[in-house]
Amino acid sequence: MNQTRLFSPLKLRSIVFSPLKLRSIELKNRIAIAPMCMYSATDGVPNNWHLVHLGSRAVGGAGLVVVEATGVRADGRISPGCLGLWNEEQLRNFQPITEFIKRNGTVAGIQLAHAGRKSSTDLAWKGGKPLGMDQGAWETVGPSPLPFAEGWPTPRELTIPEIKQLVTDYVHSTRLAEKAGFQVIELHMAHGYLMHEFLSPISNQRTDQYGGSLENRMRFPLEVAAEVRKAWPAELPLFVRISATDWLDNGGWDLEQSISFAKELKKRGVDLVDCSSGGNVPKAKIPVGPGYQVPFAEGVRKEAEILTGAVGKITEALQAEEILQSGKADLILIARSSLHDPYWPLHAAEKLGVDVTWPLQYGRVHT
Repeated sequence: MNQTRLFSPLKLRSIVFSPLKLRSIELKNRIAIAPMCMYSATDGVPNNWHLVHLGSRAVGGAGLVVVEATGVRADGRISPGCLGLWNEEQLRNFQPITEFIKRNGTVAGIQLAHAGRKSSTDLAWKGGKPLGMDQGAWETVGPSPLPFAEGWPTPRELTIPEIKQLVTDYVHSTRLAEKAGFQVIELHMAHGYLMHEFLSPISNQRTDQYGGSLENRMRFPLEVAAEVRKAWPAELPLFVRISATDWLDNGGWDLEQSISFAKELKKRGVDLVDCSSGGNVPKAKIPVGPGYQVPFAEGVRKEAEILTGAVGKITEALQAEEILQSGKADLILIARSSLHDPYWPLHAAEKLGVDVTWPLQYGRVHT
């Protein structure tokens, strides 16, 4: 039996539409818009596309809107069209976006990232393949000189001084994020990008203090988390997105290691772990289906005793309610569903029998 049918809008007190307190910030509901790359920036600078795209999700009633993977340096972007936050121009152009989001009752978050060996690729709608030199390709780096897949460039292995500089880069972007008006930072440690590459033995074959044992593979991501936490205001929450598994039967990163990692993140002041999966192994066999990643959020929440976010094929209001009612996660992150319907949270409230206020400008919808 589908468990979501056990819950009736008339018989439950919706957890989806209950507030979530995170340090000094309170989300008005448990719905967050997950980071989704738009590949629409120039030199990392946000523009009107980002204002309308992100602003419409705030108007749509989400408690939190998280900006797409945003490079902490130019060569850390996935593509030339990806956002960045390493200079003042980018900061200034983010400010009207965060102001609009907050003016509509939503919290503004940003995901800080470095794409590692999966950087320097073309725009998604052009195939997303590695750029050629005639297309402006740049050198890719990683924990080890191992390409992501056949036909991809071999990344240069990062030196220890370069790893230390990357920690500094994350701290710099964190300080810019505060000035830009963001209230939540999410560190991107998932989907085969740089920090996930360090975590997984599939992509990290170093023999120094940053490779080998689980403790060593976690070192760089934990250094980033610790230093960002110090630089980020103590009253504001810090999230981390992980890929809870590489989806390999043997070897690779898995849920057990993710739980150990989450425990260490918690010690360093991380408030919530956003549990995704995959991205580090090409052609991994992933059993995509409704709520297929929810067990990861549940496992991390239970074993690491930390707040978690569930993401991945969560498309129905009752499905989201069941996840929270059953204690499998604390926050629901939606992505594709919000592209189909920017007002998904408002429509979800109707389905759950919860009274919410539509924007005054849209009041005639209910008259």
